Amino acid sequence: MKIAVDEARTGINAGHGGPFGCVIVRDGKVIGQGHNEVVRQKDPTCHGEVMAIRNACKNLGTYDLSGCELYTTAAPCPMCRGAILWANIGRVYYGCTVEDTDSIGFRDKVFYESENNISEELDREECLKVFEEYQKIKDKKQY
Repeated sequence: MKIAVDEARTGINAGHGGPFGCVIVRDGKVIGQGHNEVVRQKDPTCHGEVMAIRNACKNLGTYDLSGCELYTTAAPCPMCRGAILWANIGRVYYGCTVEDTDSIGFRDKVFYESENNISEELDREECLKVFEEYQKIKDKKQY
């Protein structure tokens, strides 16, 4: 967790974004780390966990982080939780709670409490054709 805290400090002192640092470990060895770079990258997906996942995947040359543990300074938001699940990370340790994050002005809590109806189905038949094309590809990586 100390490395995650150090990452968070690096990020806030550089003006990269919020106080969110993350480290990914496999078999006791750090394989990836990162901090929030939303402001620096001008990209709302550049949360600390996402940056650490990207770093770990690049370092290992894979998208599958099975057997890894993730340490982060705050409870992962729903987007980061999704990324963690897609990466197959088996265990997550966090420092601050959703309420702690909310108390310093971040709106993570709203993503847990509300359901935004911002999406609707459109042109499903055409999209299903692409799915069918994908199913016909041999030796595809399915993820």
